[in-house]
Formats: sequence, structure tokens, C-alpha cells
Amino acid sequence: MYVRYDAQVTSDAADARSLPAGADVVVVGGGAVGVSAAYHLAAAGVGSVVLLEREAALGTGSTGRCAGGFRHQFSSRVNVELSLASIPLITGFSATHGLPLDVVQDGYLFVVRDAETWPAFQAAAGMQRGLGVPVELLDAAGAARLVPGLTVDGVVGATYCALDGIADPSGLTLGYATAARRAGATVLTGVSVERIVTAAGRVEGVETDRGRVRAPVVVDAAGPWAGLLARTAGVDLPLEPIPRVVLVTGAFPGVPVRRTLVIDAASSFYFHREGDGVLMGMGDPGEQPSFETRVDERFVAEELLPTAIRVFPALAEAAIAHRWVGLYEMTPDRHPILGRVPGLDGLLLADGFSGHGFQHAPIVGKLLAEIVVDGAARSVDISSLGLDRFASETEAEAHVV
Repeated sequence: MYVRYDAQVTSDAADARSLPAGADVVVVGGGAVGVSAAYHLAAAGVGSVVLLEREAALGTGSTGRCAGGFRHQFSSRVNVELSLASIPLITGFSATHGLPLDVVQDGYLFVVRDAETWPAFQAAAGMQRGLGVPVELLDAAGAARLVPGLTVDGVVGATYCALDGIADPSGLTLGYATAARRAGATVLTGVSVERIVTAAGRVEGVETDRGRVRAPVVVDAAGPWAGLLARTAGVDLPLEPIPRVVLVTGAFPGVPVRRTLVIDAASSFYFHREGDGVLMGMGDPGEQPSFETRVDERFVAEELLPTAIRVFPALAEAAIAHRWVGLYEMTPDRHPILGRVPGLDGLLLADGFSGHGFQHAPIVGKLLAEIVVDGAARSVDISSLGLDRFASETEAEAHVV
């Protein structure tokens, strides 16, 4: 598999004739979350489902620019529960839908070099094990055996789950879009949703650059732009777009044999084998909210690459083949905002995944369908993820990559 920042999933280009006047549900956003929602809603028999994406192809925003990882290793119980429900939908996607999806389960390895941080990782591993996740606690030698060439000086411990892995973001997006159409959904690209239409405390549809689509239910799955869309309906979402750079190298001596995704906890640097090289990235301690997707060459040269070489010295001989920037949609507590909007009937939120949207997209789509059909989410208890939680102090997800 090769994760491409410009991966494009084609769909139906919209014109004045193909844009429907109305639907039972309109989904805004053609990334992994949006297409999963469109599929699960249509498959659940909610009626007519229309997905609208402003770009010319699906999966060209954050989904197409992500690293494609999925994992069970989170610090909060609800994120682990979302993973437990979502990952089987990823690993079993081809068998369920008869569509190709490249999936590799070589695990995630969190490497901890700070003695003060290690107890929190141990506690998280205990919680994960209590939920049935087979997480292993490793010492420095164990981490080195798993990933030869990894610098383990100062490592006080590591956590590893063999069921974590990597999947193709564009493949999952294409697959769900195909499955959605098979289930009767309409998937349209090149349609920009300008605002959510409301009246008397309820949703009435969306206004687009091609005209209005009437609908009693609208799903805001617009990723980093979700807050801008919600604001048109008078709803304030506490989320910020945060640029994150990704680099992919060419082949080099010492490239990892396995595709284990390694995270250096102290720096947030991560890498995994990609093709004949390595895909890698890292958070910027000085990062600021922005929709800017130009690569910060100073950050790459002065911070990311020196950290990369320190963590995995063989990268000193690697040449950068590709680089790009994607946008995380960060909430204050690094948890998603899921479900209904208090005081506004018909608006559903699926936003603020803080870098975890791709891997949780399958179950989130199913949960949204349950809310519409059954009146409440049933597969996972997401009562703690509502918009109203921000009225009080919340517990943050600590394992953000």
C-alpha cells in the first residue's frame, strides 16, 4: 500500500439536473466519516440519503492526507470502545462488502522515555486489557527486538498491541462510497454547502452553490471545516484546524521490515514502513490553528528530521520523496463531538476527531444511523461525547498522535 496525499476517489459530478430538491438525510463532507455515514444510513433504510462534497473528488481533505493508522491504544475508555467496535469493520471490510481494502496488522508500539510518564501508560494498558485488548508491556530490549534499529537509550518501557495496524484511507473511502450507492444513496461532488437552513429550532435542509436541498436531518461531517458549517446554523463547535506535516522517504538501507507504527511518546514523532521507505510525522509544539496546508520547511529541517534521525538513525540515509500537510480537527479534550445538537432538532455532529477520524469512521457512521433510526446510539455508549459536555470540565485523551 502507498498512502498518497493526493489520493482521489471519484464520484458523480453534480449539475443542476442531478442535485435533488429534497432528501430524508443530507450528509455534508466526503471524507471517511461522511461516506461511512451515507452508507450506514442508506443501509438502515432511512429513506433517501444525499452526500455532498465540495471538492471534485471524495477523500481529498484530511482523509486523503492521513497516515491510515488504526489502534486500540488510547488513554480514554470511550476511545478504546470506539476502536473495539470500528476496527473489525475495517479488517472485515472486504469480506463484508466484496470490495478491496489493503489492511496490515503489524501493531502500534508506543515508546516511553520519561519515568514520570510511564505509570500513565501502564494504567492505560491496564484499562485496555480490562476491555479485552491484548496489550503487551515491553522493556527497552523488547522494543529493540520488535523494531531493529530503533534507538532505545533511555527507554523506560513500551506498550504494544499486535491488533493495531494500517489501512488504505482512499480504499476505505472508495469502498464506502460504492457501498453507499449500492444501498441507494446519492453521492455528489463539486457541490459546496454554504449554510444549514433552519427555522423554529429545527433543520430544514442546506443551501448550496447549486441550490437548496430540503431535508429534516443534516449530518455535519465536514472535518476541519465543520465548525464553519455549524456556525451557519448558530452552533458553536469548540474545534480548531491544526496543520500536521507528513513525509515519505524513498528506499534506504535499514528500512524496517515490519510495518509496525512506532510512536516516540515524548516527541510525538511517529513512523512506519511505507512501500520501500518510511512514512513519518510529528506534532509541532508551537502549532497554531490554521487552514494553511503549505509545508513549514523550517520545522521539517530543524525539528522533525533531527528527531527522526535521533529515534531511528537509519533515516539519516533516507531521501524525502513526498511531503504534504493535512489538517487535524482538534477539540479541547481531544475527543470527537458526536450526536444531536441540544435545542436544534435534525442536526447531527460527527466532528472533532483530533487525528482519529479515519479509524473511527466505520463505527461512527453506524452510530449516526442508529440515532436516526432508533433514536439513540446503541453499539457504543457515546453519551460522554455530546456537544453539551463542554459546559463542564472534561477528561482529555492523552495518547494523541
